[in-house]
Amino acid sequence: MCTRKCSKCIGITLLPLAACAIVSNILLYFPNGQVLQLREITDLVWFFHGILGAGMLVILPAFMMLGAGRARCCANRCGLLLSVVLAVLGFAGGAYCAVVSSLGLIGGPLCDTGDGEYLYPFRNDSLEDNYLFNQTTWSICKEPENIILWNVVLFSILLAIGVIEAILCLIQVVSGLAGFICLRRRKTNISGM
Repeated sequence: MCTRKCSKCIGITLLPLAACAIVSNILLYFPNGQVLQLREITDLVWFFHGILGAGMLVILPAFMMLGAGRARCCANRCGLLLSVVLAVLGFAGGAYCAVVSSLGLIGGPLCDTGDGEYLYPFRNDSLEDNYLFNQTTWSICKEPENIILWNVVLFSILLAIGVIEAILCLIQVVSGLAGFICLRRRKTNISGM
């Protein structure tokens, strides 16, 4: 059945994406490879959007989709519905990761501007003057070194992963519902004969 192949492909794709999201989120805790005090780490990192959202909440449906890709595993309505429910969970995790990553990119990192105090120098910028479009303002952050580039790269990776995971899980929802409807019709036709 076509839905089995689709489920297997999506499951195989989601697993490495979830692993990359977990690693990227963990790296945000160690800017430039440095170990910082808890109060010196950007607040949005503590939302665990890569570890929990794009990681754990996507690994569960990925394993279900891999199982659904095996022969006869999706031959029952209960299995298809469980696949759809878990895909909705994966969609929520991917969307959560994308939203928090977007906020992290817009707000900028927590950094020391030279006076020894950590603050968010770019939080109140308008979208027109945002630091993302004006790299000359990046020199305002003195410590940790290269914190802006570190955050921009990792939050961008997490944003992309979250969007891709949400799209793949949405495809699985549609595929699972289509398989459920087809299975129901086929069973109705067989029992009606």
